[in-house]
Amino acid sequence: MGEGERLDVRKTYKLYIGGRFPRTESGRSYLVCDDKGRPWANACRASRKDVRDAVQAARKAVPGWSGATAYNRGQILYRVAEMLEGRREQFVDQVARSEGATRRAAADAVDKAVDRWVWYAGWADKLDYAFPGRRPAPLGVAAQVIPWNFPLLMAAWKLAPALAAGNTVVLKPAETTPLTALRLGEVIQEAELPEGVVNILTGAGATGAALVAHPGVDKVAFTGSTEVGKAIQRTLAGSGRRLTLELGGKAANIVFEDAPLDQAVEGIVNGIYFNQGHVCCAGSRLLVQESIAEPLVDKLKRRMATLRVGDPLDKNTDVGAINSLAQLDKIQELVASGEADGAQAWQAPCELPARGFWFRPTVFTHVAQSYRIAQEEIFGPVLSVLTFRTPDEAVEKANNTPYGLSAGVWTDKGSRILDLANRMRAGVVWANTFNRFDPASPFGGYQESGFGREGGRHGLAAYLDLS
Repeated sequence: MGEGERLDVRKTYKLYIGGRFPRTESGRSYLVCDDKGRPWANACRASRKDVRDAVQAARKAVPGWSGATAYNRGQILYRVAEMLEGRREQFVDQVARSEGATRRAAADAVDKAVDRWVWYAGWADKLDYAFPGRRPAPLGVAAQVIPWNFPLLMAAWKLAPALAAGNTVVLKPAETTPLTALRLGEVIQEAELPEGVVNILTGAGATGAALVAHPGVDKVAFTGSTEVGKAIQRTLAGSGRRLTLELGGKAANIVFEDAPLDQAVEGIVNGIYFNQGHVCCAGSRLLVQESIAEPLVDKLKRRMATLRVGDPLDKNTDVGAINSLAQLDKIQELVASGEADGAQAWQAPCELPARGFWFRPTVFTHVAQSYRIAQEEIFGPVLSVLTFRTPDEAVEKANNTPYGLSAGVWTDKGSRILDLANRMRAGVVWANTFNRFDPASPFGGYQESGFGREGGRHGLAAYLDLS
């Protein structure tokens, strides 16, 4: 595909407020770059007045949207899903070029976004069945702040359940990936959602902070860093407004000696190098039983040597671009700390493109629990290997982290899987697989990975008053 053949990108993008695309009140904008770090388009930097206008538009739309028949709400959500599916290739290119994801990862994310809209569309007229004996009612106006990884999928995770439950929304996408949300806004407009039901504000952290702090917001949903999540929690403390947080992670991927090693290696690669490691639930800590540590790491290195790093739009690329220079700097700083601590780094032998932000898939061995690379979220294609002898030691090491979002267990014994799943402090535990998602399954974490659940009926409950 030639650049721009399917994807038409304008020079300037506006906000989406009240069913229209106005310019920001301040007249300020900022430059959005593509996957190679090249200037791509200008996006508006929403002002406090824009935030007030968006919240007011959402508040004005509440009676009409919440009062509409649930069947009609569901039909409109189905329409959004159908339109996304019809423009699948455009959105795949959009996600790949804005985030740096490979075409395969972008296509998977777009398909999962469509699934999410379809699943919640089906629940719109079944809320009484979802919560028997309760009287579900929408909360009102929801402020939703999403990260730069999986920009279309994260928007679907937030918007679909909120709208199915009868709420209106003000969505704030990440500063570096706003164009995907605005293209979704075009779909929402064409799908004829009533004016003000969905509003989209672009800008930096100040825009998100102003939105979260606005007294006209009834519910806040945030996906992003733990640091920002804590700041949001402080802002809302004592206000009585609802809050769900899906924050960072440092998942343990545990491999026992009876596991099928070739299958486990594929799961390890998918767990950490998928989407360049830009995944909150990435399996960034590999815990291997001592008896198989050497052969497993050897197999892993041979598999890593086959990974192709390069142009996200090339269908043969396995690992795409790092999202931004700031993120690349963070990855490099943490990798340097691991080497300084005494861990041994090995990188896949591959050529990197001359332009853009890239990092070779990396694995660290001889890692101690105290090292920063074993404790801090790197959010990049970097894996730390630790060893264990017994299941109890594996659980202890897996839980020795401030996070608690996800984990994986590889073993031939079903009883061991159930035992570890019950003992590990993680919101999701995958068995002999990793990074598998379903719209019907709730997702969320513990400790510094946040609280609340997205997906399934739990995701609906987060946007309902269940009296």
